[in-house]
Amino acid sequence: MAVVELTAENFKDTIDGNGIVVVDYWAPWCAPCRSFAPTFEDAAERNPDITFAKINTEDEGELATTFQIRSIPTLMIFRERVIIFQQAGVLPGKALDELIEQAKDIDMEKVHAEVKGEGASVD
Repeated sequence: MAVVELTAENFKDTIDGNGIVVVDYWAPWCAPCRSFAPTFEDAAERNPDITFAKINTEDEGELATTFQIRSIPTLMIFRERVIIFQQAGVLPGKALDELIEQAKDIDMEKVHAEVKGEGASVD
């Protein structure tokens, strides 16, 4: 599956309309971001059941601010509209693959119960 470019206009629909969304916050001037791009794209090809998306923090500063992105690249995984993972820095391909498998295996009923108890949601 191709990597989706997220903007303020399509962000909510993308997160709401897909079970798992892996988001890469990046910028064109960022060398580590550019080095991570092929790894991210390869993972997208191997996992057509997951939505992979990129947010250009230069063009979409409001989204970066909303999610308190302070360092790039930052990887964030949403599952059923809940952020289940967030980490700054480049991941090797094997680590990204393992992370994706862990995201698939999470008990989302438990996560939703915890989120409801904290009063937090992604809107």
